[in-house]
Amino acid sequence: MIAGLGVAYPPAVSQEALWDGFFAGHYREVHAARRIFAHSGVARRHPAVDPVREDISALGTGARMSRYVETALPLGRTAVAAALADAGLAAADIGLLAVATCTGYATPGVDVRLAADLGFAPDVSRLLIGHMGCYAALPALGAVTDYVTARRRPAVLLCVEVTSLHIQPPTRDLSQVVSHALFSDAAAAVVVRPEAPGYAVLDVIAATDPATADQMTWDVTDLGFRMGLSARVPDSLATQLPGLVATLLDRHGLDRTDVAHWAVHPGGPRILDVVQKELDLPPSALAPSRDTLRDHGNCSSPTVLLVLQRIAAAPGEYVVALAFGPGLTLYGALLRA
Repeated sequence: MIAGLGVAYPPAVSQEALWDGFFAGHYREVHAARRIFAHSGVARRHPAVDPVREDISALGTGARMSRYVETALPLGRTAVAAALADAGLAAADIGLLAVATCTGYATPGVDVRLAADLGFAPDVSRLLIGHMGCYAALPALGAVTDYVTARRRPAVLLCVEVTSLHIQPPTRDLSQVVSHALFSDAAAAVVVRPEAPGYAVLDVIAATDPATADQMTWDVTDLGFRMGLSARVPDSLATQLPGLVATLLDRHGLDRTDVAHWAVHPGGPRILDVVQKELDLPPSALAPSRDTLRDHGNCSSPTVLLVLQRIAAAPGEYVVALAFGPGLTLYGALLRA
């Protein structure tokens, strides 16, 4: 059972201020850039490294990784503390701490430092899930739920991303413009318990099409991590999505009409449009996703949990969570309040 949820963000900056203060100059040679920012569906974001105040586009990867620890740790600490309080547990009660992240590397990692800072037991098990991208929360939730089911002990999952560390040098590559118009920073944590009020995690499902692997990438370069994002991604998702959702629901004798709420990762406006069309959903079904995109941007792995936080499901109602990322990979989870 998901018994607690906590989130944390750096200070918010409006999309307009980011454009006027930095990106208008950064992309002065790209005539479509202003339109891309204006139609991103994002009104404000939370950059831990605000480009208006500090341009790190020429900073080396090593220096960015040092900054990652400085920024990810306090975000993670706040989110995990809030999730523990929401679940009514202390850090010492936890048997497993899992951390999903794709925006930074350090050894000892955020998991080790966080366990020490928050007072987890010395024998707490730890799991680091790296470089899976925007869908990482759902396979991580599946792994954590399996642990709780097998060991009958509570666990914590933290998803923490600092995408603002990976501002790239100016380019005419429109996929870079799109990435810089969408991505933001956040942390989200959930506590999973054997028995408690909350969301039962009934199932997790995945689908990967290797033929589309080049459409979404996240490459380590000498100047941070570089996002590759093809305009073909929404169309590729459209071909996989209905089958994945049907399989997930069929396993439990359900169909789409049985699902009361949809927690869909807002990868961008076009992706949400495709989900709505292919699953024949009313506009209200994706309102939590569109509102999350508007208020926080695409925060990579924490984002689907940010959407879930906006959903107020009544006891017995089903929720389907969906997230997408490199691979091209789709993940779905079936929850029941």
